Amino acid sequence: MKLYYSPGACSLSPHIVSREAGLPVDLVKVDTKTKKVEDGSDFLAINPVGVVPVLTLDNNETLTEGPAIVQYLADMKPESGLMPKQGSFERYRVLEWLNFITSELHKQFTPLFKPNTPDDYKAIAKENVLKAFKRVNTVLADKPYLTGDTFTVADAYLFVVSNWARFHHIDLAQWPNLSAFMERVKARPAVQEAMKAEGLIKAAA
Repeated sequence: MKLYYSPGACSLSPHIVSREAGLPVDLVKVDTKTKKVEDGSDFLAINPVGVVPVLTLDNNETLTEGPAIVQYLADMKPESGLMPKQGSFERYRVLEWLNFITSELHKQFTPLFKPNTPDDYKAIAKENVLKAFKRVNTVLADKPYLTGDTFTVADAYLFVVSNWARFHHIDLAQWPNLSAFMERVKARPAVQEAMKAEGLIKAAA
């Protein structure tokens, strides 16, 4: 399998999940501004939408959209516990959180990164992000991860998107439960490995 990624983008979520599951994935770096793959080829030939992540399988099938990719990867290794078993209510809780993060955090952050977004709309989007963080902070008051004691694909996604707060002068310290969650997830070996591989933190000398 190949995972097309851009350092620190939402593609970090399936990157983390692949390492948590112990699945070998070849990383292919993409410049999302020029739409070029690291070998100079046209990324739009891989994904006409021009965004990461993209997972290409050994049978030439292609998956896009982070929440779909992380579910696929987790289901390849059900014993990892990254996704609860099919048909269980716990699974729907994880799906609920994946959808919340997609709509209430990820998509609210998107206009904040675009230079042509009007300032008045950026203010609205940022307020929506703050409301979502407040909600997450409340949920994390009595549990280490979003759905309880077990780290799931939803936690990987939340960690990645929450890291974007630093680009927009949002101090996560105002939400202590979320801040503790971020430190907890960052300390996980698979997360450390993924961040080092993407150049987000320095590897040990």
